[in-house]
Amino acid sequence: MLKNTLTALTLCLGLNMAALAGNELQSGTALKYNVTVDLKNVQDDKVQVTVQAPEIKQNEVVYNMPKIVPGTYSVSDFGKFVTDFKAYAKNGDTLAVEKLDTNRWRVSNATRLARVTYWVDDTFDAAKREDAVFEPGGTNIEENKNFLLNTFGFVGYFDGMKQVPYQLNITKPQGFYGSTPLKVVSSNDSLDTYELPNYVELADSPLMYNVPDTTVLQLGNTQVLVSVYSPTGRVTSEPIAANVKDILEAQRSYLGGTLPVDKYAFLIYVPERVGKSGSFGALEHSYSSVYFLPEMPEAQFSSTIRDVAAHEFFHIVTPLNIHSEEIGNFDFINPNMSKHLWLYEGVTEYFATHVQLYENLYGMDEFLQKIRDYILTSKTYYNDTLPFTVMSDQVLDKYENEYGNVYQKGSLIGMVLDIRLRELSEGKYGLRDLMLDLSKTYGKENAFKDEELFDKITEMTYPEIRDFFARYVEGPEPLPLQETFRKVGIIYQPTGTEQVISYGGFAPGFDEETSKIKVADTADMDEFGRKIGFQTGDLLLAFNGTEITPANIRQLIGEELQSMKPGDRLTFTVGRLNDKGELKEKKLKGKATAVKRQQQHVLKPDPMATPEQLQLRNAWLGMDGA
Repeated sequence: MLKNTLTALTLCLGLNMAALAGNELQSGTALKYNVTVDLKNVQDDKVQVTVQAPEIKQNEVVYNMPKIVPGTYSVSDFGKFVTDFKAYAKNGDTLAVEKLDTNRWRVSNATRLARVTYWVDDTFDAAKREDAVFEPGGTNIEENKNFLLNTFGFVGYFDGMKQVPYQLNITKPQGFYGSTPLKVVSSNDSLDTYELPNYVELADSPLMYNVPDTTVLQLGNTQVLVSVYSPTGRVTSEPIAANVKDILEAQRSYLGGTLPVDKYAFLIYVPERVGKSGSFGALEHSYSSVYFLPEMPEAQFSSTIRDVAAHEFFHIVTPLNIHSEEIGNFDFINPNMSKHLWLYEGVTEYFATHVQLYENLYGMDEFLQKIRDYILTSKTYYNDTLPFTVMSDQVLDKYENEYGNVYQKGSLIGMVLDIRLRELSEGKYGLRDLMLDLSKTYGKENAFKDEELFDKITEMTYPEIRDFFARYVEGPEPLPLQETFRKVGIIYQPTGTEQVISYGGFAPGFDEETSKIKVADTADMDEFGRKIGFQTGDLLLAFNGTEITPANIRQLIGEELQSMKPGDRLTFTVGRLNDKGELKEKKLKGKATAVKRQQQHVLKPDPMATPEQLQLRNAWLGMDGA
């Protein structure tokens, strides 16, 4: 998943697991749940769910709603949003129900159980900030407008019966269409029916219902659905589909020309304002990804969704085809975490960056800037000596605040491993080849054992790779970045100076009431900032006529401002309180001013690189020349 507040973070829900048929089933049971989610009769912003139960053989049974779902790596407690839980016998009698905790209900006389019913409220409108769920992993109920159905927020399972098949019925308002990676079994104007083999695949299959705005792309043998819900109608599916097509085609080429899925869905919700979680981003599934991204100018929206989509789409490799037993048989109440978040999220994020240079979608400068961002964020905000396997294993509690590093140092682990494999194979074998080989070895139906993965990779590659994992992933040693970059003719300077165009040098902040970037502190503001006239409390509204948002601030300041030449005229539009306490727009005009700033973690190609260094660099990056 990718998550964006003022800095970019990221997260993963990709689950398809080995079938465990028989392990949880009871002999002679009716092997089917029949679930109906009623979107036609919304009451008090809630929808009713009816679960026709499989045959129960014991006197008591517990119904579970997920506490935690894969990929978010945080407690969601979807039971908080369930009310009026009732159980019924076949003759209509009500059965006794005891609520055990936030997410579990125990039904008595369960051998008589025919169905349970309950009402579900949506997470988008959580009453308390502490109950907020990251929106791409949440639920939305807007009567006759939009329903975002992350299925784990509406449907649960009985203890011991997670592997029973599900029939999912969605009753829908007139004119609504269900966007989903699922193939519909039957459909008419008011009802769609889907069938799934077990709860894990149900939880991995989101749906979005509204009046359709969809575009379909055909990538080889894979059909890709792009579905958008934008309340204002200013963001539509067709230009988004056109924009992401080349990155998806690049990924198909990068993965050998074919994709491991027949159908994939991008479900994109474009809100008019920031949600309760205060974040924007995406959550990936095995065959789809859900996006919660703000409105912004088309160029910025295109750039944002390309980068996010590149990450999410690569999850069709891992964990869909490469995953541990902890992910494959996920416990939605008390999960055991895998030690290999470097693989699920780190390698995925590295591939999303590497593919764009490897397939000629951008140049070396932009690629090195992205790698620099990973280094800078990782070393500034996270513990660089914390063993990555330890952090992954305890990410739900002790190391919760270290989770964001899976997208930063995790991608750097992928990069260093990639270069090391290229070095040992004289350029012939890299991380991409390893991932394809692991996909063939394991695949969708076979999970690896957490403690055996490093030995398996070593067996498939080189003895030296076991030392790499022991020192830099299982152990506390920082990655050997300087040594690694030297091998491919890249100069890496942990500290250096460079000339940049000043934005003013004030300390930025975030205004929650307006969802705008603000000038939080001017104590260390530079000469340009003082001259143009920034004041503490100013809201940044626009730069050279382009609206400034949390999603595009980095591009405007880091790219558009930096592309200007000293002396070029520029304008910042700010919102400032007047003497009456009214917020008024004010234009601050000035000239682009170059300043020298100390820079950390500077990367640039070495003009004196040797032929051997260039040869390894070209093999690593898929380049023909220097």
